Amino acid sequence: MSGKSSGPLPAAAPFWMSAVMPLLVALAAWQGGGWWMLLPAYAWYLTTALDGVLGLNEDNPDPETALPQLFWHRAVTIIWFPLQFAAIFGSIWYVTATGHLSGLEKLGLFFGIGVLSGSIGIVYAHELLHQKTALERWLGDLLLGSVLYSHFRTEHLLVHHSWVSTPRDAVSARYNENFYRFFWRVLRDGPVSAWRAETGKLARGRKGPFDRRNPFWRYAAIQLGMLILALWLGGWQGLLLFVFQAFIAVWQLELTNYVEHYGLTRRYLGEGRYEHILPRHSWNASHKGSNWLLINLQRHSDHHYKPDRRFPLLQTYGEDEAPQLPFGYPAMTFVAMVPPWWRRRMNPRVRAWRRQFYPDIEDWGPYNRGELPMPRNAL
Repeated sequence: MSGKSSGPLPAAAPFWMSAVMPLLVALAAWQGGGWWMLLPAYAWYLTTALDGVLGLNEDNPDPETALPQLFWHRAVTIIWFPLQFAAIFGSIWYVTATGHLSGLEKLGLFFGIGVLSGSIGIVYAHELLHQKTALERWLGDLLLGSVLYSHFRTEHLLVHHSWVSTPRDAVSARYNENFYRFFWRVLRDGPVSAWRAETGKLARGRKGPFDRRNPFWRYAAIQLGMLILALWLGGWQGLLLFVFQAFIAVWQLELTNYVEHYGLTRRYLGEGRYEHILPRHSWNASHKGSNWLLINLQRHSDHHYKPDRRFPLLQTYGEDEAPQLPFGYPAMTFVAMVPPWWRRRMNPRVRAWRRQFYPDIEDWGPYNRGELPMPRNAL
């Protein structure tokens, strides 16, 4: 890589393909009709087609690459909140003020905006909330607030990364659990789990649950501010459109969560202990096009193994170390919405994974049903 302090733009350029999507929002808001379909077509179908044409990228970057050389990689995540904010709230103002779109056209537009805020915004928020700088963490919080899912930060950092593939983690999908059952379970258990994690952390510092250090105050303020702004710009219609795009975004997030760990479990060692997280506990995908759009999120095995590693430096693994998805996330999440199709594609892979890594485990029933003991010392 170049030694220039600003980092090489050509190496980062493919990860900027998301920058087209706010332009597609503006075009769809202006033209109406079926133009909104360009957003899912770009995010889902174009990237899947690129995967088919370009294949896999199995090259691993130098994990010791200096931070200044990642300037242009980081820049796309840092500028994204203003772009997404303008797309959401600019569209709320525009379509309610002009009245040139029908009700169905408005729903189509905000479905497309939900694709933008879910496929890109939450993925970028995920990258940002893992970083140490205050700016990046705040931008991550603002992105999550714009889809009314702020608790994801706590649940992801304090619970998911510590207890993935154990009964403590709500977003580790169980073997044979269909997406719709999983989605309801996560919506029900996720906020409660996040609150429990934060209040437990405060209690260890001898602080009460309503102490000002509890980030739920910040989460509530950001989300309330977003709701008020939507109401102010577009009235009740604007508020409903805002909530609709948030739901579409969360739907996509949880589809991705479902795919990332489906059926993968850490070995129970007894007395509330589980084996350490390894690359084998996340589904890996090295498909080139979808990893450009999703800033290497599909190199998920390495993300869990080294969660502080920035996205350009994530490593990929072979079949001897991590299970492999047959397609990138856009295609896999589509399959996940059709449970019989999903089971036909994925259950044989889970069984092969079990034979490969845990041939000595004979009874998988407690793992499948989530009946193993909670990890000791879990938040």
